Amino acid sequence: MARQERAIRTRRTILEAAAAVFDERGYTSATIGEILDRAGVTKGALYFHFGSKEELAVGVFEEQLAITLPPQSSKLQELVDSGLVLARRLRSEPLVRASVGLALDQGAMDLDRTPAFRMWFDQNVQRLAEAKAKGELLPHVDVAESAELLVGSFSGVQLLSQLRCQRQDLERRVVVMFEHLLPSIAVPAVLTRLDISAERAEWVLGRVQVQVQGQVQVQGRAPEGAVRAQVPSGA
Repeated sequence: MARQERAIRTRRTILEAAAAVFDERGYTSATIGEILDRAGVTKGALYFHFGSKEELAVGVFEEQLAITLPPQSSKLQELVDSGLVLARRLRSEPLVRASVGLALDQGAMDLDRTPAFRMWFDQNVQRLAEAKAKGELLPHVDVAESAELLVGSFSGVQLLSQLRCQRQDLERRVVVMFEHLLPSIAVPAVLTRLDISAERAEWVLGRVQVQVQGQVQVQGRAPEGAVRAQVPSGA
């Protein structure tokens, strides 16, 4: 078990180093050597977990979704929560910033960025499909089209926030995005019950932290997924 925990920590260290180098240098300019130096691990350790620089990028992509949010009675509330939490994590977690940066890196011609958007798109499709099955969406709503619109809108909103103020107002901008988009797809009675506020992300992340701490207390150690779900103390 100790060996498995060391492997989990090593993988996390490598991902954090790769994220920092990708964020600073861009995918194309980043080298495995720089990532090794930043991580302080051997080449063998890196290639045990990741077979190439592209596999490292995919690992960084996955950090966008590497968190389990508390379930809600409304699937649309879960959709809102995921967007607001992603906005908050973009401001506080380098791995998530690097993930979004890689996905939108126009200069990374030799990197297939499709998986990043596919994971994000599929998550939104699932939540919207569940919302429609529960009667939370208007009858005319096309789930796939709505998911694509949300992904594209969030991408543009976060980029504008980054350029204007280093994402300091990102939660508020995402709130505005939802306030404009949701009335076109949500049943009015459901819409009035949604909590779409900039403070919502902080509350949800607090619940995540409580869940992780509860798992640690019950099991007597950090579960394998806890390392990825923990929120930085500054969040």
